[in-house]
Amino acid sequence: MAQNISSGKRITLGEGGTALVFAVFALFCLVVAANAHTAAYAFHAIIFSAAGVGAVFLIFSNYARRGDALPALTIGGKPNYNYGPVKFTAIAAMIWGVAGFLVGVIAALQLAFPVINFDLPWISFGRLRPLHTSAVIFAFGGNVLIATAFYVVQRTSRARLAGYLSPWFVVLGYNLFIVIAGTGYLLGITQSKEYAEPEWYADLWLTVVWVAFLLVYLATLMRRTEPHIYVANWFYLAFIITIAVLHLGNNAAIPVSVFSPKSYIVWSGVQDAMVQWWYGHNAVGFFLTAGFLGIMYYFVPKRADRPVYSYRLSIIHFWALIFLYIWAGPHHLHYTALPDWAQTLGMTFSVMLWMPSWGGMINGLMTLSGAWDKLRTDPVLRMMVVSIAFYGMSTFEGPMMSIKSVNALSHYTDWTIGHVHSGALGWVAFVSFGALYCVIPWVYNRKGLYSLKLVNWHFWIATLGIVLYITAMWVSGILQGLMWRAYTSLGFLEYSFIETVEAMHPFYVIRALGGVLFLLGSLIMAWNIYKTITATEAASPAGEAALAPAE
Repeated sequence: MAQNISSGKRITLGEGGTALVFAVFALFCLVVAANAHTAAYAFHAIIFSAAGVGAVFLIFSNYARRGDALPALTIGGKPNYNYGPVKFTAIAAMIWGVAGFLVGVIAALQLAFPVINFDLPWISFGRLRPLHTSAVIFAFGGNVLIATAFYVVQRTSRARLAGYLSPWFVVLGYNLFIVIAGTGYLLGITQSKEYAEPEWYADLWLTVVWVAFLLVYLATLMRRTEPHIYVANWFYLAFIITIAVLHLGNNAAIPVSVFSPKSYIVWSGVQDAMVQWWYGHNAVGFFLTAGFLGIMYYFVPKRADRPVYSYRLSIIHFWALIFLYIWAGPHHLHYTALPDWAQTLGMTFSVMLWMPSWGGMINGLMTLSGAWDKLRTDPVLRMMVVSIAFYGMSTFEGPMMSIKSVNALSHYTDWTIGHVHSGALGWVAFVSFGALYCVIPWVYNRKGLYSLKLVNWHFWIATLGIVLYITAMWVSGILQGLMWRAYTSLGFLEYSFIETVEAMHPFYVIRALGGVLFLLGSLIMAWNIYKTITATEAASPAGEAALAPAE
């Protein structure tokens, strides 16, 4: 006992300094809440203040529980991996995913049956729609990306995640941003920019969290014991760095006051539109593509137990995608006030993107060479392979829709909605589901998933939902475009706007049904994951996941 007292457990500078910063932050937010211009903004300030107090409590309670020293980087010569943040974000992704899909189903039903709005402002379509997009893209997709990035960078670097508190600041801070953004939409706090609706104070908080994410990732790579940086890490780094640049550029705003949620974007007119779609399309290109390609390049070879088909092609795929994608945004602004040369530039680079995108798809599919038979017995691998096929389909359809003559028909119609969801549900969601099905048994040291049969049910139900959704939107979108451009022999519009809306109704019902099936699949997955985590039978040490190629 005397020896323990003499050793003396001391609080580190990081623990003490972070606790002090959060205490000051909590006090500042209380002052903002007391002087806030609106009740909604005061509510958010109180949430931030409570989060600051909670952070101080967690830091000191963790200090009381930990030993005299911080966790060792290695144990017995092997890396002492930090799976805590991975577990948190994996579970958070599952929870946010179910919530986001549910909101999407409600929004789809509102379009088919407007009475479901119930005349309540908080659940009107205009507020639920950004809640749905942010929940599935940033809450579900973002947590999957953070979970897999923190897992992959440790395993491929053979090094513990850098930092003691910083990884937890990233995962908890990011989910606090999700709470602030989501409740803000329901309360009517928005800057009305596609995929960038949160106001200035939420954006500022996300900037701090994202910089911490980048620093943790880079510091982990710097302490690696594996000399080679595996290709998945390049895609994750491109995603992290580019999203930071896009976020800062598109959200450059001047707040009315520190006590007001309102701000004014520094850009105006067509420049604002150009910056918005430079951001918007590259949020698709780097958040929803580059980051999830990092998942593909790690988890598909891992699950198939095969090396990447062509490592050289993966590097070509990376650099071609990175250099071309950033220029494609103007194709969202065809036939607008944007100069014609800029529209043509966006279209040209969009068409060129078809080549690197399909190079990545081919690389992912050909990785299964010699292992195609596993698709019969492994529904997780089947789900990831189908996601790659959807990636190829979406990255062919997107460049085609950017061509001006095609865009003249497709723009502002449901065809675009079908295209977005073939990528979002087929590519992003399926590869995310596959990654979660892989990583959760690994980090919880389980022999495998609770039930592969449930994964099979999830796969077929969700696939049917996707097919219903995207085919309904393709048909309704093309029908919309044709009805809008139909003229009588006298030169008048043949159809009134309400006639086009009536024609869409059956397709909106089918879309809602597709969404219900996709939601049902995610609920099956949530149950499977829950049963996997709560299983009492752990894997033996020899049963630990084998190192992937280049690990």
